[in-house]
Amino acid sequence: MSDNERSTNEKLVHAYNKMMERVKHAIEEANEEASPKVAELVSKAQKKAIELGEVTGDEAIKIGDYLKRDLDAAADYLASEETEELIEWLKFDIELIEDRLLEAFLSVADQTRVELLALEERAAHADEYHTGEITGPGTLVCTACGEHIHFHKTGHIPPCPKCHATVYKRSESG
Repeated sequence: MSDNERSTNEKLVHAYNKMMERVKHAIEEANEEASPKVAELVSKAQKKAIELGEVTGDEAIKIGDYLKRDLDAAADYLASEETEELIEWLKFDIELIEDRLLEAFLSVADQTRVELLALEERAAHADEYHTGEITGPGTLVCTACGEHIHFHKTGHIPPCPKCHATVYKRSESG
């Protein structure tokens, strides 16, 4: 990976975390009002990132999509009656996650629960994660070979280290 690619990757990871913080802040501000739509809040965070020159418009759209996908997955988990604990969903010691990022992620995910309960059906591939995308904390499972990849902080999704496949699903069980 070239220095330019590494710099771009770091920029996008930083932008993901900044957008998460902005969505969390917006939800906290809107807490007493009717539950705001997460998509609207992510859109505001995208516009702010573009306005501040942190990312381009295309990059903001991609990062916003990644952020919504991860928040949907977390909210689905939190709303599920069949699951046990968030630690199981994350698949690793929660102490390893940066405290600030975990707090923001959980705060936003919990706020999205009501909105997401209304969305029962999703597109067939809406829960897929692909190499090159950005994801937040948690464990992804390679759809080709079952290899687990653990993310302790926001990062780019690499090809599977075992079989080099490029499609993953969020881990749901032990």
